[in-house]
Amino acid sequence: MKALLKYEKGYGNMELRNIKEPDFNEEQVKIKVKYSGICGSDIHTYKGEYKNPKVPVVLGHEFSGEVVSVGKNVQGIKIGDNVTSETTFYICGKCDYCKNKDYNLCSNRKGLGTQQNGSFAEYVIARKESVHVLPEGVDLLSASLTEPLACTTHAVMEKTSIKKGEKVLIFGPGPIGNFTAQVAKANGAYVILAGIDKDKDRLEFAKGLGIDKTVNIQKENLKEIVNELTNEYGVDKVFECSGAVPAVNSALDLLRKKGTLVQVGLFVKSLNELDQEKIIQKEINYVGCRSQKPSSWVKALDLLKTGKVDAKALVTDIYSLDNWEEAFEKVMSGEAMKVVIES
Repeated sequence: MKALLKYEKGYGNMELRNIKEPDFNEEQVKIKVKYSGICGSDIHTYKGEYKNPKVPVVLGHEFSGEVVSVGKNVQGIKIGDNVTSETTFYICGKCDYCKNKDYNLCSNRKGLGTQQNGSFAEYVIARKESVHVLPEGVDLLSASLTEPLACTTHAVMEKTSIKKGEKVLIFGPGPIGNFTAQVAKANGAYVILAGIDKDKDRLEFAKGLGIDKTVNIQKENLKEIVNELTNEYGVDKVFECSGAVPAVNSALDLLRKKGTLVQVGLFVKSLNELDQEKIIQKEINYVGCRSQKPSSWVKALDLLKTGKVDAKALVTDIYSLDNWEEAFEKVMSGEAMKVVIES
C-alpha cells in the first residue's frame, strides 16, 4: 500500500513508499483511510524538530475512514462502519493514569503516527477501544478532525468549565484556536479571539463562524477592549493556543483575579520567562492541558452531531496522498486554515 514514511530523523527524510499492508490481531480494527488532517506536530516531525522516538514510521493521526476488517474479539464495530479513532494505540493499562482513563498521561503510551504507523496511508490499524463509529449525520471529512476537536473539548470542558456569559479570551486563531473558540461559544461564553497581522484571514474566518470579537493585537489595543467588555475586571478565562510566551504574559495581565489560564499551545523552549508574580497576587489558576482522552472524543463527536461545532468549515485544502509535498508546503506557508490528505 502507499504510505508516507518518515524514514530517518532530521529535516525532511520523508517519502511516499509502497509498504506491506498492516496485519491486525483479534483485538484490533483495520481501517481504509479516507481523510487525514495534517497537524502541526507532523510539520515539526517533517522539519526534524519533534522528538519522535521511532523511525521509520508512517505519520498521520487525525483521520476518518471505513472499517474493512475486525478482530474476532471486537464488538460493536462491523465491516462497513464509518469511523474515526483516538491516537492511543498502546497503553500499559496498569498505572494510575490508565486506571482513570487518563491515557494521555500514561508514560508507556504509544500513539498512531509517532511510535506506531499512522494514517497517511491507505490503511491503518487501531485498537478496538480507540475506535468510534460515527454518529448519524457526521460526515467523513468533518470526522477526520475529531482529534484536534477532542483536544479542545479536553481543554474547555474537562480541564475547566465555562459558565454562561463568561468572558473568554483565546490567543492563536489557528485550527486549535478556532476549535477552542467554537467549543467555548457552544458552552455559553462570550469569546474574544486574538491574533497578529499574519492571522488576518484566520480572524476574518472566525467572524464567519460567529465568534463574538476578533482582535488583531498589532492593530488594536487588546487591554482597552478587554477592560471595556469586563468593566475593567478582566476576562474570566484564557485559553493560550499559540505557544507564544508574550501571549501568556498578556493573558496573566488580562485575567481577572481568581481567573483561569489553560495552556494548550506548546512552547519552543521548555523554560520560559513568565510573570509569576501575577499568578500569585491575582490567585490565578494556571492549568496545563495535554492532548485528549476517551471522554474528550465523546464530547467532540456530540458537538459534531448536534452541529454546535462546524469542523468541515476549517478545511481549506484537500490534497491526494500522491501530492503530500504540496500539502505540507501549503501548511508551512501559513496560507491555509486546515489541510487534509485524501487517501
